[in-house]
Amino acid sequence: MTLDILLEQLVVFIASFIANTFSALSGGGAGLIQFPVLIFLGLTFNIALATHKVATVALGLGATMRYLKEDIIERQFALFMLFVGIPGVVIGAFAIIQIPENYSQFALAVLTISLGLYSIFQKNLGQEYEPKRRNINGLILGGFFLFLVGFLNGSLTSGTGLFATMLLVKWFGMDYKRAVAYTMIIVGLFWNGTGGFTLALITEVKWDWLPALLLGSFMGGYTGAHFAILKGNKLIKRSFEVVTILVGLKLLF
Repeated sequence: MTLDILLEQLVVFIASFIANTFSALSGGGAGLIQFPVLIFLGLTFNIALATHKVATVALGLGATMRYLKEDIIERQFALFMLFVGIPGVVIGAFAIIQIPENYSQFALAVLTISLGLYSIFQKNLGQEYEPKRRNINGLILGGFFLFLVGFLNGSLTSGTGLFATMLLVKWFGMDYKRAVAYTMIIVGLFWNGTGGFTLALITEVKWDWLPALLLGSFMGGYTGAHFAILKGNKLIKRSFEVVTILVGLKLLF
C-alpha cells in the first residue's frame, strides 16, 4: 500500500469518525462532513451517496451497542418506525437516481435551518419525556410523517435523521435523549441499511474505502451515543441546533 493510499484512508477514517460522533450526539447529520469528503476525494455524486449510506450502517450499530445498555427502547414503537419508514427509504433510493438533487435542496435547507431555530427558541423542548399521540389517529398521521422522512432518508445525503429526531420530540413527546436513541437505532441502522443495500443494487459503491468508513462510523456512533447518555438532554439539544443549522447552510451553499 502506497503512502498516498494510506493518507487517503486516514482522511476517510478521520472524517467518518468526526461526522458520526456529532451525528450520534445530535440525532443526525453525518453527511454534513462525510459526504462532501467523499466528493472531494473524487467520487461521483451517486457513488459517494451509495458509499456513504452503506457506511452509516456502522454508525447505527455503534450507537445501538451503547443505547441497548440503557433499556429505553420500546419494542412496539421501534417496530412501528420500521414498518412505516422502510418503504419510504426504498422508494426514495430509487427516486434519487432519476431526480436531480438541486430541485429540492433549497426547500430542504430552509426547513432544516428552521428546525434548529425552532429548537433554540423553545427552551424546554425535548427536556422531559411526555409521551403523546399514541392513539390510532396520532399513529396514522405520525406514521405518514415518518414515511416521508424515510423517503428523504433514501434520497438525500444528510439531515434526515434530524427530521426524525424532531418528529419524535414534537409529535410523540419524547425527550431528546430518547428520540436520538430511536433515530440512531432505527434510522441509523435499519433505514440506512435498507437504503445502502438498495443503492448498492442500482449503482456502484467504493468498496475499498468502506473498511475505513465503517470503522470511523462505528467508533463515532458509539462515542457520540456515550456522550449523549452521559451529558443528557441539554447537550443533545444544543448539538441538534448547531448541526441542523450547519446542515441547512451546507445545503444552501
